[in-house]
Amino acid sequence: MNLDSLTLLIGASASAYLVFKAHRRLQLSRAKHPGLSGHVRMAKRVSRLIPHYNLEGDSFFNCDGANDALVEKRRKGFQNLSQDLLGRAPQGKRLLEQAISSISDAQFTHKYRVPFQFRNMVNENLLPALFLSKSEGVHLWDIDGNAYIDVTGAYGTNLLGYDTYKSFIRQAAIDMDPLGPVLGPYHPVVLDNTRRILALAGQDEISYHMSGTEAVMQAVRLAQYHTGRQRIVRFAGAYHGWWGDVQPGVGNPVSADRTLTLQEMSQRTLHVLATRKDIACVLVNPLQALHPNTNAPGDSALISSGRKAGYDKEAYTQWLKQLRQVCTENGIVLILDEVFLGFRLAKGGAQDYFGVRADMVTYGKTLGGGLPVGVLCGKAQLMKRYRNNKPADICFARGTFNSHPYVMQTMNLFLRHIDGVEIERMYQNVDTTWNTRRAALNKRLTELELPVEVQNMTSIFTILYNTPSRFNWMFQFYLLQAGVMLSWVGSGRMIFSHNYTDADFDVFCDRFIQAARCMQADGWWDTSEACNSNKKIQRRVLKETWRALTSSMGSIS
Repeated sequence: MNLDSLTLLIGASASAYLVFKAHRRLQLSRAKHPGLSGHVRMAKRVSRLIPHYNLEGDSFFNCDGANDALVEKRRKGFQNLSQDLLGRAPQGKRLLEQAISSISDAQFTHKYRVPFQFRNMVNENLLPALFLSKSEGVHLWDIDGNAYIDVTGAYGTNLLGYDTYKSFIRQAAIDMDPLGPVLGPYHPVVLDNTRRILALAGQDEISYHMSGTEAVMQAVRLAQYHTGRQRIVRFAGAYHGWWGDVQPGVGNPVSADRTLTLQEMSQRTLHVLATRKDIACVLVNPLQALHPNTNAPGDSALISSGRKAGYDKEAYTQWLKQLRQVCTENGIVLILDEVFLGFRLAKGGAQDYFGVRADMVTYGKTLGGGLPVGVLCGKAQLMKRYRNNKPADICFARGTFNSHPYVMQTMNLFLRHIDGVEIERMYQNVDTTWNTRRAALNKRLTELELPVEVQNMTSIFTILYNTPSRFNWMFQFYLLQAGVMLSWVGSGRMIFSHNYTDADFDVFCDRFIQAARCMQADGWWDTSEACNSNKKIQRRVLKETWRALTSSMGSIS
């Protein structure tokens, strides 16, 4: 072969390689979530550009172009709401102010309870009940003695009801009193827990951790260790703990260069998984079935009424089965993250509920019987932390508080409890029970012409808003006034414990409707011509942001 021929061959090969790379890159880009959550570098740049600005006084009440009469109605409603919430909880107000000054977690949740533009007015006037003193049945009491019906769900922990978990914890303290908080060696109850959990999970081996976040971290590390690959695939909106590799998106300080955020329920995603050879694992949080490809709903992101949710069990089951097949065919570890849902869907968790077996499963919260814990179950070949032929090549993991005697005994009582006949009946009727309750509430809301509805995935509900508004985030405070206790994400997620009776749920519905009527009466859902669609609201917010950005750039120059 002469030099000219060799040059042409090299050139053709290089061109073919570049075409292949470009095509592969295009396929990946099409499979990524189209929003900022799918594009990490762009999200980081955008988060640094968004300026802070306040809407206060008249600009707070007429940010949607409201007329003077509507502004006055809202102002009066806001003042009455503030006086009521602050007046009923003076001790709570004082303790919250102390917490905000010294507890960074409280400071963060306080700041990000509502869209940042409205933060100053809300934080000064609408302090929520953060400090609680008592739980009983489906109710909570704040430090000032005010009673609330509970839909916080303790972030997913409270499946069976607080009274049940309190009985587990009390009994575990008695049972473990002879040993005490001895860490390191095992108590025999660990073996019984292991046997029971592995039977439920359908897996070979288990490791105990201190939190769900830690369990997911170890699952990912083991997948990378055994596959020799580094890429992680997650789906837009899914939560897998607070560590950087699984939290790409606006505002996240970690680059997560190894993480791909792809579209859920997408054939393009399946094609990427089938054609790439650098993907170690795929993380699935089955809670996303309620709102695929969108972030966990929270009131801090409610700038309009564009929130969407809807649960299609059949479609999501089909997606998981396709995902399972592609992962199997391509040596990708499928990790099912059940830390949040736990055993809410079925006794055997989401694996049984959807009929899909994962390679690794993580649990937490509810499995701890009310105490904090993380658990990882998986196939034996994936759970091994060392290589037999390479003694120095290990995947180390250890935790001081894993297998804590009090936690293990509390867990054991929970595991024994869910073996009961009554719990078995609960699982058999779980979808019917909660779908019927959701339909009944929506029927009442429609009949009363209130512009809200609820969607659910069993006992996890989210609120949707049917009228364009910039003030939907206000609903959380009207619910609080009506005696409904929400978590800090507000009306985005309501988690019911399964000890709710029909009578309990009727009480919740009455209070929900009372809150919606008050919200409507105070004019927050009235719309002006300037903001009578979600697109108009979004354009208005963009204009505000642009003005604030140019103003800040001008002051810097």
